[in-house]
Amino acid sequence: MAETIDVVIVGAGPAGAVAAKEFTDHGYRVVCLEQGDWPDYAKARSGHADFELGARKHWNWDPNVRRGFGDYPVDDRESDITALMYAGVGGASVIYAAHWERFVPADFRTRMMDGVGDDWPYSYWDLEPYYTEIEQQFGISGFGGDTSFPAAEDPPLPPVPLNKVGRRGAEAMHELGWHWWPGTNAIATRDYGPLHVCGQRTACPFGCPTGAKGSVDRTHWRGLVAAGLELRAGVTVEQVLTDRGRACGVVYVDESGSHHQLRANVVILAANALGTPRILLNSADGSGIANSTDLVGRRLMMHPFGNAIGLFDEDMESWRGPFGQYLHSLQFYETDLSRGFVRGAKWELMPAGGPLTAMLPGVWGDEPVWGPRFTSVLRERFGRAAFWGVICEDLPDPGNRVTISADTDARGVPGVSISYRISANSEAMMEWNLARIGEVLEVMGARETIFNSHLRGTGWHLLGTTVMGDDPAGSVVDQWGRCHDVENLFVIDGSTFPTASGVNPTATIAAAALRSIRHLIAQRADVRVSA
Repeated sequence: MAETIDVVIVGAGPAGAVAAKEFTDHGYRVVCLEQGDWPDYAKARSGHADFELGARKHWNWDPNVRRGFGDYPVDDRESDITALMYAGVGGASVIYAAHWERFVPADFRTRMMDGVGDDWPYSYWDLEPYYTEIEQQFGISGFGGDTSFPAAEDPPLPPVPLNKVGRRGAEAMHELGWHWWPGTNAIATRDYGPLHVCGQRTACPFGCPTGAKGSVDRTHWRGLVAAGLELRAGVTVEQVLTDRGRACGVVYVDESGSHHQLRANVVILAANALGTPRILLNSADGSGIANSTDLVGRRLMMHPFGNAIGLFDEDMESWRGPFGQYLHSLQFYETDLSRGFVRGAKWELMPAGGPLTAMLPGVWGDEPVWGPRFTSVLRERFGRAAFWGVICEDLPDPGNRVTISADTDARGVPGVSISYRISANSEAMMEWNLARIGEVLEVMGARETIFNSHLRGTGWHLLGTTVMGDDPAGSVVDQWGRCHDVENLFVIDGSTFPTASGVNPTATIAAAALRSIRHLIAQRADVRVSA
């Protein structure tokens, strides 16, 4: 009979990395399976003339455009937003902009506070110590004392520089009397463990060339593998195996197309809110598992995103800085019904990027990019723009969902289809917040403002498709990520979120994963420690 390991983890993104570290630290034999490969930072070309061209190929956020090793097809024709993700060791942290935000206490109580969504089965205060610990693991930079959050331990590193754009934005927010705070980012502002100080090249999502960004291929996996953890990259998990109601391992397909079984006492899914339901729905030879409620794949949330671009007569040096956030604002984050919607949005002030970004069609208004004004338009935009982003909370809707598609990946495993519509509540939220940002840009001195509501290619935050809850009749997993239908099968990624909040979710995904795995290890009933 094949050897049975203690734990198999599916997915080498932030949640999988946090889980692997915790299990390894406690002496368990762990194997992690990742469908992509290790990032190739030789293709990180910041500082070279072809940087932006290569960035939008090798590091493209859209798997249907990138078509990299390990990517699977995502049919998004019935979605208002394109789902963005990265198949590889490090997962989405390889391409995220490293904005780091905790949820606020009210995010866990939207039903109680505002009569919408669902309350989480635990509170901010249950998660708070795990936030603090995770921030140490990821090398978070920021400035303590943000008045929008409860008192907490300061991040381990000082904040990224505000630079010229950030200072101008901070002055405008101060003049208006609105909340702002230096941005918290998973970006090292001095050497920290395996991370190096940020070079401020606005290259964070495109293969950070200096190794400053807290992506888990750097912060976690390299050290874990060097210490002996087995990470099998380039393999696609097809389904979870079950025996008499318990998970007993997984079936995966290697690069050659061969199928393998890996037996384990506990199975951990951390494949994101598309990949995790993909595996669950494809299990039992396509009949699906852990889905007695028909909720697997439902309640997909993707954070509608828009921006307002201010153009200035003077050089704002907006090509400079981290591609994280100079500063953020939660001024309009809590519900105020007089605005015409419930819940709220986060604002983030960011650099405008390089010359190719300055000429992206569909972002800068209706003026043609190519033509006699090409060089003058480039001069007007490059370095002279400020980008304010708006992240809107979207509430769970069972009709927004992930299903198995007829298309298959290179190894013959089915991809997914997504159906997603932006709600009227999120539409109203976006328009109201962009109008307020217009006021900020006017105070900042912008000569022109361009508004982009609900940009399509912005589905970085994939949440909600295996919802957690205390009631097995209305949820897929319990508060610890344990599947109600399969007792030793756990989900620890953002798919478990009952609601989405209106902020970047990686901090909460990682903290919740650590909380879940700590609890599982404390129980010790389902996991045997290898000798």
